Amino acid sequence: MNKIVSMNEALEHVKDGMTVIIGGFLGTGNPHKIIDALLEKGVKDLTIIANDTAFPEVGIGKLIVNKRVKKAIVSHIGTNPETGNQMNAGELEVDLVPQGTLIEQIRAGGAGLGGFLTPTGIGTVVEEGKRKIEVDGKEYLLEKPLKADVALIFGSIVDKKGNIFFNKATRNFNKFGATAAEVVIVEAEKIVEVGEIDPNVVEVPGLFVDYIVRGDE
Repeated sequence: MNKIVSMNEALEHVKDGMTVIIGGFLGTGNPHKIIDALLEKGVKDLTIIANDTAFPEVGIGKLIVNKRVKKAIVSHIGTNPETGNQMNAGELEVDLVPQGTLIEQIRAGGAGLGGFLTPTGIGTVVEEGKRKIEVDGKEYLLEKPLKADVALIFGSIVDKKGNIFFNKATRNFNKFGATAAEVVIVEAEKIVEVGEIDPNVVEVPGLFVDYIVRGDE
């Protein structure tokens, strides 16, 4: 199967109302060209799972500013005032999750786990509506896994089978996001032949990747 497709072909798999994991951290490692293409296509009413909503003019922030997102499950929104404005106006639902908990929820989704126990959030608003479990005299919150219809991720170097190398900080949420969705689309900064990436630096095996789009065009 040829995984390299055009942007239009890849985005046929992203539809209104879907839940989408988007890699990145304050714009670093966002699949910027995929996001721009989503805006052009007019996809709306998305639920996004991401570390943050970046900045108004950067990456995920553009989806917020253009009101394409109905719910954001993120660890913080402080760098994008528009996210807070829409939340306060009742136009956008925001679920704020401690960062470590959020990445573990995604990892658990990718690993097929039913959930995990964490002390993070005990005694705060984070525990509201969640089940508490006591283990060896200590209380924990049961946090459930997160999965998505589609993951939109960025890869620094991707071979034609979808094996991915992330350069430095770009690995952030991309690495686990690639495991926790039904369809995974990677924007490749550079595409190489199979075997050109040292297996020791492959962080996402190609078996997780469904489609590759060129980020260098």
